[in-house]
Amino acid sequence: MRLEPGQNAAMSDATSWTPTGWKHDAAHAGWTLPGIANLHSHAFQRAMAGMAERQTHPQDSFWTWRETMYRMAARFDPDRLRAVAAQLYAEMLEAGYTTVCEFHYLHHAPDGQPYADPAAMSRALIAAARDTGIRMTLLPVLYMTGGFDGRELTQRQRRFGHSIDGYLRLLESLRAQENEGLRIGCALHSLRAVPPDAMQEVLAALPQEMRVHIHIAEQIGEVQDCTAIRGARPVEWLLSNAAVDPRWTLVHATHLTPAEVRGVARSGATVAICPTTEANLGDGLFPLRDYLAANGAWGIGSDSHISVSPVEELRWLEYGQRLHTRHRNIAVREDSPSVGETLLHGVVASAANSTGFDTSGDDVSLDADAPQLAGAHADDVVDRWIFSGNRNLVDRVVVDGRRVVEAGRHVDRERIAAGYRRAIAALNAH
Repeated sequence: MRLEPGQNAAMSDATSWTPTGWKHDAAHAGWTLPGIANLHSHAFQRAMAGMAERQTHPQDSFWTWRETMYRMAARFDPDRLRAVAAQLYAEMLEAGYTTVCEFHYLHHAPDGQPYADPAAMSRALIAAARDTGIRMTLLPVLYMTGGFDGRELTQRQRRFGHSIDGYLRLLESLRAQENEGLRIGCALHSLRAVPPDAMQEVLAALPQEMRVHIHIAEQIGEVQDCTAIRGARPVEWLLSNAAVDPRWTLVHATHLTPAEVRGVARSGATVAICPTTEANLGDGLFPLRDYLAANGAWGIGSDSHISVSPVEELRWLEYGQRLHTRHRNIAVREDSPSVGETLLHGVVASAANSTGFDTSGDDVSLDADAPQLAGAHADDVVDRWIFSGNRNLVDRVVVDGRRVVEAGRHVDRERIAAGYRRAIAALNAH
């Protein structure tokens, strides 16, 4: 099915939506696309973007980057987190993201003690989403151990930690705040941070409809440790020990065997691929071509926010595959030879399962006067949007009927940016 300009592309059944069916908005004289879900975010890391790009070790990797992250994490309190998150969410909206899955593990005070309100940091993120108008799936993280061997959390990790009872109480208190713009889900930090028995107990206690997200198979070292201690690779172990289904989102899942690719695809789970962060950390390349061939569900996330742009995530998802295979136009489907259409279809089709929201009422309108879109038509506008340069082409954004971006700027940009500058000054004063 191919829609013409003027037909409504934002159908309630996202999986049947045809990417070439962008609406041509006569009043706006431009093109309008569905809002995009950002499936993986650590909001506080926006404050350290660009600050981990000096070599600290000849073999710098995720594990050395993590030291910089720990130092920044120790400086946050609820007010600073709210200000940084609001800036990030405004940037997301300006880029075309209308929903964010916030994978939140910065729970307690820097000394590891809970705040008077144990949900204070979570409520700061909820407030930031409300301040900006972005739709949020908040994913409080269960983080219990420092490795597959069950070692205790280090001093710097203690503000992330919970007992099972404390974690379930947090979820219960936050679920009372759910509304049309907020969903609460469960995040298991990783297999190395959640022992098997704890994982089973928490999963058994969750409401049936609750979404479950987990970091998995991001680094080779993680795969090696899991194999050595649990006798199986991370994704292999998860598929054998949990009822993974479409409620699940596997974040990264970078290092997969062919059998694991097929297993994830069969499960119906979504893989949240974060190309700019995975490149920045040197994690590796997700096996996209094999996963598409297996009809797997996937979406994108900006993770550490060294980039806040769905265009860049989608572009580099494709470009990484081209560099690996030394061929062009990798992400295509049998019913569409367009890379852009295939990529956009993927992120739209996975959004509801991963976030718990119907986002069909969101609109992202592109700049009708942008030279990159001169003469665009339904067959090429998606490709132009993703592959024609670095200027942000988003002009207007509407989330659930509320206009939050106009003329490319968030409607409350100046106030939010002023709060962000004050927060950064305080964070950098340490």
